[in-house]
Amino acid sequence: MIKKCLFPAAGYGTRFLPATKAMPKEMLPILTKPLIQYGVEEAMDAGCDVMSIITGRGKRAITDHFDISYELEHQIQGSSKEKMLADIRHIIDQCTFTYTRQNEMKGLGDAIFKGKVLVGEENPFAVILADDLCVNPDGDGILTQMVKLYEKYKCCIVACMEVPKEEVHKYGVIEGNRIEEGVYMVSNMVEKPDNDKAPSNLAVIGRYVLTPDIFDVIQNTKPGKNGELQITDSLCSQAKKGMVIAYKFKGRRFDCGSVDGFVEATNYFYDLEKKKAE
Repeated sequence: MIKKCLFPAAGYGTRFLPATKAMPKEMLPILTKPLIQYGVEEAMDAGCDVMSIITGRGKRAITDHFDISYELEHQIQGSSKEKMLADIRHIIDQCTFTYTRQNEMKGLGDAIFKGKVLVGEENPFAVILADDLCVNPDGDGILTQMVKLYEKYKCCIVACMEVPKEEVHKYGVIEGNRIEEGVYMVSNMVEKPDNDKAPSNLAVIGRYVLTPDIFDVIQNTKPGKNGELQITDSLCSQAKKGMVIAYKFKGRRFDCGSVDGFVEATNYFYDLEKKKAE
């Protein structure tokens, strides 16, 4: 049922300056693959074949990455390097890519609302934040797990993970009741609460399955934290009607929006490739 995945990718990536002065943060590579490609592959594994990307000024490299480069392919044709493009060729062959721009940075809620023209208002859709790099070497990817859960509950789903109490101020945090192992019916959500006022230590990370009625909710949501339109506030409105599930996913998440998380992910995938080669 969920065929479209939305990628908000209009942010400036200021934590990686000067590297992101002229290069989108979503194109920063973990080994030889850009962050956004990991996200697209996760969406494909979950059954999505339409990738809808919210871009902004200076993001042309994303569009070019998911397109054929005839000159490059001609230059490496027949060489050992040709196989290095096999994964991206497969993505281009299997997926449709659509784009629109977020002209002003008004928050994640605004970015998702801008995606309405791409994903439509008829069917549920997924959202992936590419700088949250998620892996599950022992089973289904995180988005696949969430899509399966959607088939059971048919409502908005957010991915969550436990974080130390002293770090809850960095995240949207949920409050809710456990209805099965790792699954919570959300009653409240708070964007970046003070550490001593957080309702729990279950933090929302960059994976969502959203129902199309979320667009009406976003439209009626007032700007919140930092004057931005927060998707957390819109989902909180849905949660009060019993329409949001939080899922404590199986796997691991790297915060590649931070230098520490980026280095951690690079080391993890390097070690993984080394083990494969042995």
